[in-house]
This record gives sequence, structure tokens and C-alpha cells, in this order.
Amino acid sequence: MDNVDTDVDLTTLERAVVNAFQGGFPVVERPWEPAAAALADRGVDVDAAELLATVRDLDDRGVLSRFGALVNAEAIGGTATLVAMHAPEDEYEAVAETVNGFREVAHNYEREHPNLNMWFVVSVADEAEVERVLGDIEDATGQETYNLPKREEFHVGAKFLLDGPVSDGDLDLSHLGPDVTPADGRGITARERDLVIEIQGGLPVTETPYADVAEAVDQPVEWVVETIKRFELEGKVRRIGVIPNHYALGYTENGMTVWDVPDDLLGEVGPAVASLGFVTHCYHRPRHDGVWPYNFFAMTHGRDEAESQRRIEQVRDTMTEFWDVADDEWDSLFSTRILKKTGIRLDERADAQVREESDPADA
Repeated sequence: MDNVDTDVDLTTLERAVVNAFQGGFPVVERPWEPAAAALADRGVDVDAAELLATVRDLDDRGVLSRFGALVNAEAIGGTATLVAMHAPEDEYEAVAETVNGFREVAHNYEREHPNLNMWFVVSVADEAEVERVLGDIEDATGQETYNLPKREEFHVGAKFLLDGPVSDGDLDLSHLGPDVTPADGRGITARERDLVIEIQGGLPVTETPYADVAEAVDQPVEWVVETIKRFELEGKVRRIGVIPNHYALGYTENGMTVWDVPDDLLGEVGPAVASLGFVTHCYHRPRHDGVWPYNFFAMTHGRDEAESQRRIEQVRDTMTEFWDVADDEWDSLFSTRILKKTGIRLDERADAQVREESDPADA
């Protein structure tokens, strides 16, 4: 793991901010006033200036990964896929360095597994590029890759909640903002592309974050607010708020549970597991005959090994409601090291989706 202080001492206000604003932050020109008022309604005495200063301090201390919009790269365009590989123990570092050298590799983790011990994400502008990139990685490393693209997404919505005010994390101010209509069709305009690239790393933690973004992309603030709000409705932005550094909050146990679910039960199992509040990602992915028998992935996080194991058992208990799960029909792969984590780079993916200007805001 990265060397991150996991014993962060947070005040009551800081805990309230982390819990309350992991999604549903207002998309209005001056968002801190309604956000502070909503916290005050929940019994947290804070004004707009103090709330802004608190978020800025949490960001500066690394408690937050960033503040802003969580862009849904898939909805913007292009594709990303999960890939597994075996790296021999005596060549592991060299293989990792080679894999990490590919700009298309966004994340790479070492995971506990007797065979498939390296797991990485490949992000490209066009799905046809995946095969080429994996071929190049195999040529460069001498190791076979196993492509595990997402067949169906049941849930993506990691929230890392703490003891303290708003501990259920249900403060949602996404109803605030302009009245906009989702656009039909895929693709983005050139100026939407500029906006996506500007906000993918976070919003500025200032009194007027949307106005500062508008200045950076040389567009009216009204257009920026309306477009970000529309992106939320279209799914191009999953949520807006504080994005915690879960390691800094103590969520250091990262368990990827994998299951050989009978194919005819996937439609029932997926929503049931996705409903567990601690499951942060939940997907159907393909099997690989003779190598990888699992077709269902559920990601859990815990603050220690005991909590992580309890959560995995809860996933298994949910599974057993649908069929008698044998010991060889599931596994849990814990990450032991982050090898690369750059985030999904949207530049090329967004560039490939640019269409002629026809924004709803212009109608």
C-alpha cells in the first residue's frame, strides 16, 4: 500500500462534511451557502465561509482525493476493461514496470492469488484498441493477459462513511440548480470536451468554483452550471461532492470478491449484492475456461481485516439466499500493493467523441 497516515483525527465538523457531501453537492454559482444551510438543518453549526475553509483544509491534508465531479468515463465515450495477468515472482517488478509504462494502463494492483497476481485497467478511446494494447503488453512482458470487460454494471457508488453527524450520508442537494433537459444521443461538443478535461481532476475549492471553471474554459458561468447539471442527469457525471481518500479514512482493506454465479441467477444476484451499502462496485464479467471460473465481482472495503472479513461473509450470506455456494465457487483477492494509479485519462477518449456543436443550452 501507499504510505498514507490512516490515523486521521477529524473534528465533528470534518466528519459531518465527509459524510454529508460525498454526493449531491449543489450545482449553483455560489454553492457553499445552501450547503452550509443544509448542514445547519442537520444540527451542524457552520456557515459558508467555515464550510469552504474546512473542505479546503481536508483537501490540503490529503483526507480528500479531490473535491468536485466524479466523471463517468464510460458515458463520455471510449472504453475501459479490467485485465488479469500472471507475473512470475522473480520477474514481478520488471513486469510491473513494463505494464505501467503503457499510457493506456490507468490502474495496476498486486493482488493475492496463486496465479493471477497482477490486475490492471486499460482505458482507450475505441474498443477496437483493446486487443492491440493487450497484444503489445503480451509481447513486451512474455505473459498472457486475460481480458475481463464489464458485461453488466449493477452498482458503482463508493461511499466511505464515518461515525459522526449525517452518518447515513443521505444529505442530497442535487435538486438545487438550473432546470435542464438531458440531451439525446452520445458524443460531446468541443466545448463540452474542454469542460470535461477541466473538471476531471476536481473543482477549485473556492467561493465560486463553477465561475472559476468557466473562466478557465472561457465560457459563461451559466453555461458551465447548466452543462454540469445536465451531465449529472445524463450520467456523464456520477456525483458531485467530496471524494475521500479512503486510505486516509482508515479503509485500508481492499477486497475483491469473485463468484461463479449460475448464469440464470445473475439478474437476481446482482441487485441483491449491490444493495449492500458497503459494496462499492458490483459487475458481471466473463469467465476464462480453465483459468478463471468466476463471472461476478463485488468490491468491498474495510477499516481492518476483521471488518473486511465480516463484510465478505455478508456478501456470501446474500449469495446463499439464491444457491448453495460451494467453497470452490468463490474467492477473495486482497490488494497488497498499488503498482500504478493515475486515474482514467479522458483526453483521448473525449477527443474521439467530439461532435458538431448542438448544445441544449443553445436551443
